[in-house]
Amino acid sequence: MASVSPSTTARATGSTGSYTLAFALVTSLFFLWAFVHNLEPILIPHLKKACRLTDLQSALIDSAVYLGYFIMALPAGFIMKRYGYQRGIIAGLLMYAVGAFLFVPAADTRLYIFFLGALFIIASGCAFLETAANPYVTILGKPETATTRLNFSQSFNGLGAFLAPVLGGKFILSGIEHSEAELAAMSPEQLNSYLQYEAGQVKLPYLIIGIVVVAVAALFMFIKLPDISDSEKKAPSTVGSALRHRHLKWGVIAQFFYVGAQVCVTSFFIRFAKFTSDVPEKEAAEWLGWAMLGFLIGRFVGTWLMRYIKPQVLLTVYSLISVLLLVAAMTIQSELAVWAVFAIPFFESIMFPTIFSLGIARIGEDTEIGSSLLVMAIAGGALWPLLMGYISDRSDIQIAYIVPLLCFLVVAAYGWKLYRPEGEINN
Repeated sequence: MASVSPSTTARATGSTGSYTLAFALVTSLFFLWAFVHNLEPILIPHLKKACRLTDLQSALIDSAVYLGYFIMALPAGFIMKRYGYQRGIIAGLLMYAVGAFLFVPAADTRLYIFFLGALFIIASGCAFLETAANPYVTILGKPETATTRLNFSQSFNGLGAFLAPVLGGKFILSGIEHSEAELAAMSPEQLNSYLQYEAGQVKLPYLIIGIVVVAVAALFMFIKLPDISDSEKKAPSTVGSALRHRHLKWGVIAQFFYVGAQVCVTSFFIRFAKFTSDVPEKEAAEWLGWAMLGFLIGRFVGTWLMRYIKPQVLLTVYSLISVLLLVAAMTIQSELAVWAVFAIPFFESIMFPTIFSLGIARIGEDTEIGSSLLVMAIAGGALWPLLMGYISDRSDIQIAYIVPLLCFLVVAAYGWKLYRPEGEINN
């Protein structure tokens, strides 16, 4: 396997045992942010009902989350650089918990802007967690196994991605799907009671999430993580100096398109299943859960395949397979269209960590800022779902899947050629 390293100089200082404990603790963060993110495909149809939204308006859920990443990623990187990874992780966990607790008053008021604000705060915390965890995992071990190690940690991201829609579908979605005519026939009191019931479904799940995250933050407060040192730093890093690395610059662009594609595929899956095959929302949520189990399995399979296939080659092949599946999803007029979208998360599984590790390979003192830029690229999840919702409102959700299709083509281009550092372009 041709592996990559985030830095030739950065390393973690500590015993092998402390490496193992640190790796386990940081890997748990991958589960936490994946779980809350993969509740978004549940929240989109749920709040669409509770707050009576259009597809475009419901897509603002993704926008609130990924704008949080965009705004907070660079501050997170600078804070991490000044105060260390451990304090950055604790700060991120506390913000995450506060956002989760705010779902209770948001549900009581049934104000959509309140829900969006709570999601923004959760995402801001997750920006800290991802900015810390992704590079930290690549440094906790041998440089030549950095990509494999990151894919392994991201496998627990896949576990959170599987459990979230299954549990969210069970405890958040009511299964009540009134038509517009039925809603219009209700008295104002009946309508308000129904909408308040729907909104209230999120209170207990998010309260439990907040409590769990506070407990994890307390654990990080009492356990010492190994320090990361870089003995050969010569000059302070800036955004400009980081972006002089060609492969990082294109990595940021590829990540922007990849995250947009991933969010588009899952966020509108329940709507897509209803439109193409009349699948009820709770059943579609179960389908999505099993699709994300494919995402989890794909992480382990991808980690194993990288022992024999270069990461960039696998990235290209998986991206092109995803494009073909989306062509099928957009053209088939049967349940096979749902199965085509269902299969995509398996092939998405290795994309984020592979782009990330390729992007920060051999950038030395620019690693922290480069990591922040790659996390900022998650803002693609704020833009592309809005475009998809706009297309859906004006045509249909099946046609709207052209958006992730085009995004995957950009990812394929990165894996094919654009991942190469400046000195390797002609090699």
